[in-house]
Amino acid sequence: MEKSEKIRILQDLIKIPSVNGKEAEVADYLAKLFAKYGISSKRIVFEPGRDNLIAELKSGRGKKVLGIAGHLDVVAAGDDKLWKYPPFSAQIDGNRLYGRGSTDMKSGLAALAIALIELVEKKTPLNGTLRFMGTVGEEVGELGAGQLTKMGYADDLAGLLIGEPTNDNLAYTHMGSLNYSVLSHGKEAHSSMPREGFNAIDHLNEFITRANQAMQKVAEKYQDPALGHTIHNVTMIQGGTQVNSIPGSAALKANIRTIPEFGNEKVIALLKKITNELNEHAAYKLELHVDYDKIPVQADKNSSLIRTIQRQFSKPLPLIGISATTDAAEFTKAPHPFDLVVFGPGIPTLPHQINEYVEIDNYLAMIEKYQDIFADYLK
Repeated sequence: MEKSEKIRILQDLIKIPSVNGKEAEVADYLAKLFAKYGISSKRIVFEPGRDNLIAELKSGRGKKVLGIAGHLDVVAAGDDKLWKYPPFSAQIDGNRLYGRGSTDMKSGLAALAIALIELVEKKTPLNGTLRFMGTVGEEVGELGAGQLTKMGYADDLAGLLIGEPTNDNLAYTHMGSLNYSVLSHGKEAHSSMPREGFNAIDHLNEFITRANQAMQKVAEKYQDPALGHTIHNVTMIQGGTQVNSIPGSAALKANIRTIPEFGNEKVIALLKKITNELNEHAAYKLELHVDYDKIPVQADKNSSLIRTIQRQFSKPLPLIGISATTDAAEFTKAPHPFDLVVFGPGIPTLPHQINEYVEIDNYLAMIEKYQDIFADYLK
């Protein structure tokens, strides 16, 4: 495939505004691209307008299966006026290709797909199965990865490479992500007569104080060598109806980034303990809800897949952990462990930012490296 076509494919994908819930057009584009090169693919519908895509390249008698995965969705662009170029224009400026999803992660998605296609074009011998998995809803809960995992698409994997941006680092572990909310029910009263009511904001504030203290102790006690410590942030608060009334209700939302040493189940148990202790007071009525529960992921940093990747470079790439969660949080729920790495084009600090871009040289080089990795792993 010509260099210009590889760049055009990435531009085409970025021009599709596949903000959460509108991934089918990306799946359709990739299915047609695969078909052009004689590669069949299969749609897995999550819901109308949201299609996962599976494509497989089978060769030889080998039973080894390497999964290669990327998500089809992007986050919203925000205020278009703040962008250097329109966010879905896929504008090229020097070595940079700008656009929402350029780094997270349509460059990785395109590189995986094109690498598979070029293996077919070059008739590169493989001995096993290369399974492309394009997923929906990664940005809002790894919905597609969860669906494909339940359907068994990760059951036979020997290895999985996820093409999220890592800037020439190999990520073998990442934090979990836990969102929770707390509702505080009080009793309204006139602000001049506070004893006639129960201040829901005060009760919520007491929860925040205790939760912050407890999570700080967890952060001090438990450390992961690659991920660091647990991160806890209260990020949204609502409460009250007017300034001269004791608030009868209040609510918060918070996010916690978890590590394997103190996993999600332990964090949830700690939050429940705090809530129950406060509710022992007659005036308190707090409700805890877990809204999003993605486990931390930790793979073997000396796996066959990582060693295969290292062989393709003149000097070893750094092995790292990342704070963001990926589709691996769902795929690793498969019944048996497999080699895992997150490795893709793009700078990992750029996702979700205004003026997101990918360096074209990095994207093109990754296509070539992916081919070497796939061929070596399935030799």
